[in-house]
Order: sequence, then C-alpha cells, then structure tokens
Amino acid sequence: MFPSVVNVLQMIVDDNPNDSSGEAYKLWREIQSFEFVFHLFVMKAILGITNTLSLALQKKDQDIVSAMNLVKTCKENLQLMRDNEFEELVEQASSFCYKHDIIVPTMDEEYVIPGRSRRNAPMKTNYHRYRVEIFIHVIDGQLAELNDRFNEVSTKLLTCLACLSPKNNFVAFDKRKLVRLTQFYPYDFSDRDLLMFEDQLGVYVHHMRSSSDFSQLEGISSLAEKMVEKGMHEIFPFVYLLLTLALVLPVATASVERAFSAMNIIKNPLHNRMGDQWLKDSLIVYIERNVFACIDNEIIMQRFQNMKTRRGQL
Repeated sequence: MFPSVVNVLQMIVDDNPNDSSGEAYKLWREIQSFEFVFHLFVMKAILGITNTLSLALQKKDQDIVSAMNLVKTCKENLQLMRDNEFEELVEQASSFCYKHDIIVPTMDEEYVIPGRSRRNAPMKTNYHRYRVEIFIHVIDGQLAELNDRFNEVSTKLLTCLACLSPKNNFVAFDKRKLVRLTQFYPYDFSDRDLLMFEDQLGVYVHHMRSSSDFSQLEGISSLAEKMVEKGMHEIFPFVYLLLTLALVLPVATASVERAFSAMNIIKNPLHNRMGDQWLKDSLIVYIERNVFACIDNEIIMQRFQNMKTRRGQL
C-alpha cells in the first residue's frame, strides 16, 4: 500500500509540470520521513486501544456498567503505553523505514527541522522530539479528553444509573448505589423522601423480580412504560421519579451527537425558515434512515399523494 502511494505521487510529480506537481512533491517528501511514519504507528497503537470503547459508545442500547469498565480499561492501557511502549514503537517504525529505504535518525543526535535553519532553532535531541513532543503529547491529549468526558462525578452518576436497569431480572440492582443516585438530585428528594425511598427499594425489587410482567424488560425506558401500564408508578412513586430523572439525563452519547449533526445538515441556510414540525419529521427520517430504507418508495409517494389534492401525479 505504502509503495503504491509513493509511486502515484512520483508519477504526478514527473508528468504534471504545474502547481499540483509541487504539492505532490511536498507530500511525497513528507510521507517518506521517519516523523510521518512514527506518527502513523503512534496513532495506530492509540486507535487500537480506543476502538473497542468507541464501538461500545456508538451502540444505541448501551450497557452503562460495561461502558464505564471499558473507559477505565482504556485509560489504564493508554497510561501503560505512555510509560512502557515508546522504545517498541520506535523499533517498529524504524523497521518499516529500513524496509522502504527511509532514513532513520539517531535518537541521541540533535533534531533538525526539515527546511529550517539551525541558527535560531531550539536545541533538542531526536529523543526529546519523538518521545516528549509527539508520543507523550498525543497520549496525554487522549487521556485528558477521556478524563474530561468521563470525570469522577459523571462516572459515579452513570454507574449508579445502571442499577436501575431491569435487564436479566434486575441483576444490576444495588440499593446502596440507588440511594447515592438520589443524592445527585437534592431538589427532587428531601431528607424525608430519601428515608421513604430507601424503605421502598426492598419491596420494589422483590415485587419486580417476582412479577412475570417485568421479567423480559431490557431498558429503563421500557421499565418506566410498564410501570405506568401496570399502575406501579403510583405504588412506587420515588422509584418512578428516579426513572424519569434518569431518562432525561443529558448523557452525551453518539446518538445524541448524530441528532445535532443531522440538524445542521437538514436545517441549512437554504432551509432556515423550516418550522419545528417539519424539522422534527425530517430529522426522524434522516436519523432512522435504516428503518425507512425498508419501505418501498411507491408506498411513500402514494401516502404523500393522498394527503391532499395535488395538481400533478408523482
């Protein structure tokens, strides 16, 4: 793959005596440098660690406990990589460079910026450049992003939230963590409410586990619906209140981010006068396009045609 890219760029340089050949030559020169190759190996290693977490967070039905464990594992693996794997990555990148006739710098020698004068350049070794300014800097950026998105408070909140899950006959139920979860909502639960809620939890979980109506539920949304359907929201009002608070918790999932991205695509400058209902309908079609892809276009056109009398036929 790498030789093919180099050959294509070389052909562009040789056959096009214009501005594009200059850009191609610059790129051809850059990708045949140790620094470019080292960047690739660093990113490959980081993406290998974070890929499983990324795929888990993109699922619509997330197992919050598993996701939080993956976040912890990802942080630990990145830290281990930061502490122990620099030399191994240098060796891998060097081996690749030797194979493709790319010059490998000596780590103890002075780092030279390509195309720059040494006169005013800061003195630093290749080791400092590749370990501190690239390797450690990139990993620290990844760790900072994970710590920002999943800080101690949000991690505790999400872990406690997972205890509401009815999956596998309420196997994740933890009375202590659910009581802690209510402490995140001091304006919704008074001290008296907390005492009543704690007493209510034991009866609640016993009733749920012994009822066939609640044995096959998967998520907290289906649990809330079933509680209303069976009138359990009136018998266990504090549990139901906690469920509703959990359902409106603005967790930054991939689905939420995709919805906002879709809004920017659909309500663009050409559609800036779009009403709320039209925007809502368009977003549903865009976000759930996998569902609508199963519906025949002819059925959609007939439905649209029959909504009201129209001059032309679709």
